[in-house]
Amino acid sequence: MRRIRDVKASVRFPVSETLLRRLAYASLVANVAIVVTGGAVRLTASGLGCPTWPRCTDESYTATPEMGVHGVIEFGNRLLAFAVGAIALAVVLAVLAHRPRRRRLLPLAVAVLFGIPAQAVVGGITVLTNLNPWVVGLHFLASMAVIAAAYALWRRITEPDGPAVPVVPGPLRALAALTTAVSASVLVVGTWVTGSGPHAGDGGAARNGLDPEQISQVHADVVFLLIGLSVALVFAFRAVGAAGPARAALVLVAVELGQGVIGFVQYLTDLPAFLVGAHMLGSCLVLLATLSVLWSTRERRPVEPTPQPTPAADRVPAAA
Repeated sequence: MRRIRDVKASVRFPVSETLLRRLAYASLVANVAIVVTGGAVRLTASGLGCPTWPRCTDESYTATPEMGVHGVIEFGNRLLAFAVGAIALAVVLAVLAHRPRRRRLLPLAVAVLFGIPAQAVVGGITVLTNLNPWVVGLHFLASMAVIAAAYALWRRITEPDGPAVPVVPGPLRALAALTTAVSASVLVVGTWVTGSGPHAGDGGAARNGLDPEQISQVHADVVFLLIGLSVALVFAFRAVGAAGPARAALVLVAVELGQGVIGFVQYLTDLPAFLVGAHMLGSCLVLLATLSVLWSTRERRPVEPTPQPTPAADRVPAAA
């Protein structure tokens, strides 16, 4: 029995921090990829390629030859969700196997894991509601939330477990938080623009009834506000000598400008499907760049070990 216990104790599968970080990065990339492929489903009018959910048809869980290419595209996107979930599960197992145990990583890993089926359920509701544009927008925003959690996990892995310490003054942290809120509002209004446009995901899908030109102007106004705040962050961070946050803000401005160029070109060229797909990828990159700026405004320091009391036998008697 002792030999069996010794063998069990020696058989361990520790996960290195490098492997854990790579798995978290793979999860982040996979969640961005499924947003792009989901956009391809809508842009190819394959949103109802599988007309029901969770099955593809009333009799089959898989696409049938009669459904044609639209069924293949929609069913392929559903299969990709399983692959993304498998990567998220691998991340959770890696967090549990990592030594020393990082308890603060587990909630983020579990949030990503359970966020994927929750996002899939919202996707199923979009099918059951015949691609209701408001539900389609919620489906996209749910994906953004999962991406944000995956990014937080990826960044958190290489940080110590100590408390977060600000590296810039309070007003600049507030400005970074405001920029993050405006960035989120850009994503929300962007779904309204999409819901009013021509790419409904199916020829018979309804639109949200908003005027495309008016809501596009609102979207552009919020984007200009976001760019202005981001440029302000660059100069403000440089003024206080915060090199890291200034670089992150400069990257954010560059991503926003690239996304803005794509947005204007697609608007002026009657929304070609390729540019709309590139714009969806750009939305993910803007979110990640915004989170990078917010993350750069603080740092975590190692936890200092708790001093142990000196045993009574080792104490030196005090002089009289």
